Amino acid sequence: MRLGYPAAVRRWIRVHADSLFRHRLFELRREQLASADGSRREALVLDAPAWVNVVALGADDRVLLVRQWRFGTAQPTLEIPGGMVDAGETPLAAAARELHEETGYRAARWTLLGEVEPNPAFLTNRCTTFLAEGLERLGDPPGDGEEEIAVESAARGELETLVTSGAIRHSLVIAAFYLFESHRRGARAGGDASAGAEPGAP
Repeated sequence: MRLGYPAAVRRWIRVHADSLFRHRLFELRREQLASADGSRREALVLDAPAWVNVVALGADDRVLLVRQWRFGTAQPTLEIPGGMVDAGETPLAAAARELHEETGYRAARWTLLGEVEPNPAFLTNRCTTFLAEGLERLGDPPGDGEEEIAVESAARGELETLVTSGAIRHSLVIAAFYLFESHRRGARAGGDASAGAEPGAP
């Protein structure tokens, strides 16, 4: 398969943008765009901070999960720890913070699994997924003052069933599991298991 930027797909350059709504979670913009052939169009864009996801794997080969209420779908969802990268934070620092806030654990070893674009149709951000190992429970999850979270766990071998059964439907969590399994296959095949690793979390 040949990858690249097809000549038939026009590039669109932002020539003007109006901010319609600002919130700490995102900014909604109406953008005026132009292409090299003189065409013009308008698009709505959500400019959101970067996000992180954490696949936290214990020595017992179980993965930490969190269950919390999601207002968009008006129901609880089963997910992995994750959240927003705060201003001035690195994705790794945000991942360590979110793991502790949501589960009460910290990790001794961190590996970068990859990045995905949550919805490039209108979102500007990326979500970075880390593998956290060498887990140590520090106490009850301190939370961030807004979330209500129940901590659960599942055996690594159960993750696929949780997805195919519909117990886990969050697309970014499913993407994280794909990156995790790809990493494990590479390690089993003799690849460098630490490839892409970042320095240990603070």
